[in-house]
Amino acid sequence: MNNEMKNEEAVSPVIATILMVAITVVLAGVLYVWASSLAGDSTGDTLDTYVWSATDGASGDTTNATNEILVRVQMDGGQELNWGVVEVSITVNGETPRACGTDDTVAACSYSKYQGSGDTEEWSTGEGIVISEGSEDICDGDGACFVAVSIVKKGAGNSDDKVIGTTSASA
Repeated sequence: MNNEMKNEEAVSPVIATILMVAITVVLAGVLYVWASSLAGDSTGDTLDTYVWSATDGASGDTTNATNEILVRVQMDGGQELNWGVVEVSITVNGETPRACGTDDTVAACSYSKYQGSGDTEEWSTGEGIVISEGSEDICDGDGACFVAVSIVKKGAGNSDDKVIGTTSASA
């Protein structure tokens, strides 16, 4: 009776080896699919990672006047960004987004850049924009004026436009 129990094992070594190989193959397949999906999502040769902050740009509450300063947006982290590929839009109190330009005669909004000591052609860390109303009063001061800012990097060639930052503040 004692001799019969010596040869009992839960799983034979051959079956254990086959199971280990099968598990390794399945894990390798899953990792391959995951890695190829990450590579497929990349639309350019660089990873655009930026950090933005927004603050109230006005010295007081907004009024019924036009051309009032709404918010200031600053780049707090990321690579230099050429001003020629930047598009800025705002959404005020959840309404329809409005494109902002560098000319304050547009109906929606405009922005002016403030520079540090760096290249005037590039937006660098510590530099930013001041967003103002245009010829249209979009923050009239009758209540809270919540401004969401979207910063888009315009695509070139085969690359699409890409939202590289969103931030918000109350004006």
